[in-house]
Parts: sequence; C-alpha cells; structure tokens
Amino acid sequence: MPWRGTRDPYRVWVSEVMLQQTQVATATPFYQRFLERFPTLESLARAGEPAVLAAWSGLGYYRRARHLREAARIVVRDHGGRVPDDARAFGALPGVGRYTTAAVLSICFDRPLAVLDGNVARVLSRVHALRASVRQPRGARALWALADTLVPMRDPGDWNQALMELGAVVCTPRAPRCDRCPLRAHCRARANGRVEDYPAPAPRRARVAVRRAVAWIERGGRVLVARRRGALLEGLWEPPGVDLERGTDARTALAAELKRLGVRARLAPTGRRVRHAITYRDLVVEVWRGSASAAKRVPGLAWIDARRPAVALTALARKAIAALGDGVPPTQAGGGGGR
Repeated sequence: MPWRGTRDPYRVWVSEVMLQQTQVATATPFYQRFLERFPTLESLARAGEPAVLAAWSGLGYYRRARHLREAARIVVRDHGGRVPDDARAFGALPGVGRYTTAAVLSICFDRPLAVLDGNVARVLSRVHALRASVRQPRGARALWALADTLVPMRDPGDWNQALMELGAVVCTPRAPRCDRCPLRAHCRARANGRVEDYPAPAPRRARVAVRRAVAWIERGGRVLVARRRGALLEGLWEPPGVDLERGTDARTALAAELKRLGVRARLAPTGRRVRHAITYRDLVVEVWRGSASAAKRVPGLAWIDARRPAVALTALARKAIAALGDGVPPTQAGGGGGR
C-alpha cells in the first residue's frame, strides 16, 4: 500500500478518505494519480472543484472529494497550511469524523487515539465474543469503548494499522484464517467454534427498483450532458434523464425533461438498457438517441467529447457510453464503491 511507510499527514489523510467505502485494490491507483495531480495540500486547496472531481472521477462517493478540498482550503487559511495535530481542531474540518481523526493523528503524530472501522470492529467482536454491530448505535458505542481501552500510549499508529490489517487479511468476514491469527489463543469466538457468527449482522435497507430514461444527443461529434443535482451526485455529469413512474411513457417524460432544460430533440429508442446500482437503488435505464433541433445555452448543460470528457462523469454516464459502443477509460468516468 503506497500510503504505508509515510507519516506525511496530507498523504495519510488522502488515503483514509479514499478508503472510506472503497476497497484497497480499487483505491490504490486513484491514490497515486490523485497525488500526482495534487502533490501537496496547498495544490489541492488552490484547485477548483471541477478539477478535483475530475481527478476523483471513478472512485465514487464524491462528497468525500468536496469535503477534502474544502478542508484543505481551511487548513491553508486558518492553520498556515499545516494539518492540525489537535483532535478537536482536526475533527472540526469538513468530512473529518472520529475515525479519520484517530487514524491520521495516531499514525502521523503518535496521538493515542483508537480507530474503529469494519475490520477493527470484526476483530474486537470475535476476540471478545461481542454480538455488536458497528453499523448500529448501541454496538458502535460498545466497540468504540473497547477500542479506547486497548490503544497503547506508545506507537498507537502501528497498533491501529496492525488491527486494521489483521481484519483485512486474516480475520475476514468469511473463511477467516484463524490458523494464522496471532490472537487465536485469546479469541472467544474461536474457542466457542462460532467465529463466523460474529459480529452480529446489521439489518439491511430494502432495495428499491427504479426505471429511468436518458437521452443520448449528439451534435458535431459531441454529446450533451447535464449536471446532476442533489447531495449524492452533486456536480457530476451524465446524459439528461428522468426517473419514470409506473406506467409512464418514457419518450413523453424524457421529452418533457429536455424541454425543461431548454432542449428540443427528436427521440428514438435504441433498444439498449443499462443496469446500474447506487446505494440502495437498482436502476434499469432506457437509452434513447436524439438529434437536437434546438438547445439553449444554459448553466448545467455541456457538450463533451465522450472519449475525452473534460468533466467528471457518473458511472451511469460511462455505462451509457459503453452501451452505444463508445468506450471511455475507467479513470475518466464516475462510479461508486465500498470499503
């Protein structure tokens, strides 16, 4: 892992933000490219939001990138460009919670603060045979309290990284490698023969099926995209589209949405459907092709080269492009992820 072996708080901070909701193997190439683009906290603070989102594009959960950029600006403005080594000051930055505070400050400044992510929670739950889930408030409180009692005053960063590593590669959710575990002699779940019963599973939110239609409109070799609104995908771009209520005619609804955006186009079905999942929503997206007879120049609309977009695209936009036979490199399109 390229972030191991460094105590640079900016680099450790970037890695910890990327690893929220994202697997290590997925985050690693993004981490390297992001630091090539923004090698210092000051360079990130100077960057515009579109540039930061474009560099983050494909990693998903874009609120993380916005918070990281805004926090960098605050550190430059209020802390002389030095990452605060005080838990209260660092924890007050946008997007920085208890876990990120503990991870960065313990690794970089030897602050004896415990971390608790899914991997650490699983180790603690099994060793102590606690039917506690970190995804539920009561379970999280119990696990945080336990983690706080264990973190050492000396080399707390090494301790925290060791626990995270143990959960990631040995004490895995399924088929844990108990024979390789340095804590096997102390593990109550193993002694009871019930390792995989811990931690208690958290209730899952019911998934929702959503039908959507998007318009693929080309002009002069360029494709029309619209800027998404809303907390989840704010600032990302994809072909204009609309969610469809049950029984709604896709052509009519999509034409109405285009008219609202100031675009008049003739629409024809492509017969292509794209499946996409985001959080708890399972989307089936109909792709329509259109030729614009008129398009106003309004904020929130742009014409892009689909092969080399200058904006951050959603994962759905990339799939729509692929469905129509035009590939976009994975690093230039938006997506989602989970740690």
